[in-house]
Amino acid sequence: MYHVEKIRELLKSVKYPGFSRDIVSFGLVRDVNYDDGKAIVQLEINTTDPTIPNTLKQDIESILANAEGVENSDVRIAVSKPKTSSTPASPTEQRPNQLGEVDRIIAVASGKGGVGKSTFSVNLACALQLIHEEENPDGKPVGIMDCDIYGPSVPLMMGISGQPEVEENTIHPLCNYGVKVMSMGFLVDDDAPVVWRGPMIMKTIQQFAENVKWGPVSTLIVDLPPGTGDAQLSLVQTLPLAGAVIVTTPQKAAVNVARRGARMFDKVNVPLLGVAENMSYLEDPTTGERNLLFGEGGGRETASALDTDFFGQVPLDGAVRQGCDLGIPIVLGQPESKSAQAFTEIARHMLRVCES
Repeated sequence: MYHVEKIRELLKSVKYPGFSRDIVSFGLVRDVNYDDGKAIVQLEINTTDPTIPNTLKQDIESILANAEGVENSDVRIAVSKPKTSSTPASPTEQRPNQLGEVDRIIAVASGKGGVGKSTFSVNLACALQLIHEEENPDGKPVGIMDCDIYGPSVPLMMGISGQPEVEENTIHPLCNYGVKVMSMGFLVDDDAPVVWRGPMIMKTIQQFAENVKWGPVSTLIVDLPPGTGDAQLSLVQTLPLAGAVIVTTPQKAAVNVARRGARMFDKVNVPLLGVAENMSYLEDPTTGERNLLFGEGGGRETASALDTDFFGQVPLDGAVRQGCDLGIPIVLGQPESKSAQAFTEIARHMLRVCES
């Protein structure tokens, strides 16, 4: 049993060709056995690319060749053609080609709704854009992919309306404040409810990854829907994520759910970059006294429990809400405010973690 578990751990370092996901998190490993110094690994993959099985076999054999206690290996790969399905349970035949010019993709997630995740995502993206413009005016812009299918609010918060241009089966994202934006909100009427079952959601997510022509992008922020259902799992399996940021609020109810939500990223080997605490306190403008309306310590507690960085606190500020309602995120509309400075420092902290 010891060797079997050790072999499985080693297999987590084998990436599926063209993806940042490993073969274990993709669910491609069907069986692992160990018999008197011999490691036996069985995979099942869906592909029409004849080079992928051989590449995987060589990578696995190379990993096992240096494994303690493994004298030889037998790698067996069953190959079948991809089935027609809207659920990306295993890798597509190639890495989504429209993401080729994106330097890094970062998911912003929360275990529950109501923590201000989309507001956080928008201000984080705008803060990153300001940082990039300051450090490299001619560099790549930032992008934000609004994947909150049922409640797409990013267009309102970014002050963007209209429909994106479609050219040769690719969608061109809209842009404001130098930030490229794609959202389900561009594709449905404002008053139209999105009443979709799972397969339709999966197909939309796939199209966002494969058919949106992002072009050069330094950092693509992905605003995930709250929770840990099929939509979230499909996204983290489809996109080559560099990491994830967890957003919580101070109270215990949000903290407990945030921890459970974060565990999803562990299961698919997406690194947790850090935790940010939103709506941390309400500051009296006269005395500067902090009123802890939702308790305190939840963000630090979550980061400690998940063994990751604590990025900081964002105060509860009516100007943040007002800016989003007007389509002018606070980091742009009131850059000297404490809320804007908090978002900017969180963005800088996240970049330091990404680059370390």
